[in-house]
Amino acid sequence: MPQPRTDKAPLDEVMMAMDVVDTLRHQKLLVDRELHSAEREQKLIERLRKLYASQGIEVPDSILAEGVKALEEDRFTYKPPAKGLQTSLAHMYIERGKVSKWFGAAVLSLSLMWGGWYAAFQAPENRRLERMEALPAELVAERDAINSIARVDDAKESADSHYQTAMAALSTGDTDTALNTYKTLQSLHQLLASSFTIRIVSRPGERSGVWREPNDNRGAKNYYLIVEAIDSSGNTVATPVMNEEDGKMYSVNQWGLRVAHSVYQRVAADKQDDGIIQKREIGAKKSGYIEPEYSISTTGAKITSW
Repeated sequence: MPQPRTDKAPLDEVMMAMDVVDTLRHQKLLVDRELHSAEREQKLIERLRKLYASQGIEVPDSILAEGVKALEEDRFTYKPPAKGLQTSLAHMYIERGKVSKWFGAAVLSLSLMWGGWYAAFQAPENRRLERMEALPAELVAERDAINSIARVDDAKESADSHYQTAMAALSTGDTDTALNTYKTLQSLHQLLASSFTIRIVSRPGERSGVWREPNDNRGAKNYYLIVEAIDSSGNTVATPVMNEEDGKMYSVNQWGLRVAHSVYQRVAADKQDDGIIQKREIGAKKSGYIEPEYSISTTGAKITSW
């Protein structure tokens, strides 16, 4: 059966021609010198024939001529493709592993940056806005709860006043004042709802009374009993106390209650007798009331440090 014709040279001839070109490139000085002479191709072929013969290789002149021609035409030389969209896409496909890692790292970095920004700024702002939206209803609930348990008009009037202050602050965007006033309402509610007895502190190493010399009345003395609030379970209750010396409110477990000199002396004598104060309970605060009722003579003024 006849073989189909082909215009392509046999593989062994192509390989031999490539070897000839490679030999010519390694003999570049010879090539440069011979290619500029009038009989450069024939002389170059002769030189190549001798070179291969010295290595025991017989190469037909046709292959040597094809190699010389291929060198002149710059065949068998890799030429990078021109830059363009297809070339860029091909490079991206080849480098897809590195690109995907870079892209993943970039996405992760952006995610962390966004998460940090959200946690530091947006989340607190969202919580603040939600808090502001809920605050009016909470203020109404706190005011109404106080009015429902209060047994004195002062407590109701104070609740209404604080409520109005907070709502006015909200209308002007003064969130700090609104929140602080709401906390004051909560403290008032907590105080009204509580009930406890007031007793003089009488424990080893702790003072039961102190005296002060007023700054505006040198030579005079103010006398105080150190007291604490105790609930029905015998636990100490933190109590909001206005310090008469600086006019500030404090939440304390102990405070000084200003009393008459005669009361102070009587308690001191009771303690000096055997180290124990026999009549320690001096007042009680009932639910629905702000101030306790005392069984001793007192102005009701207080201090929080001594």
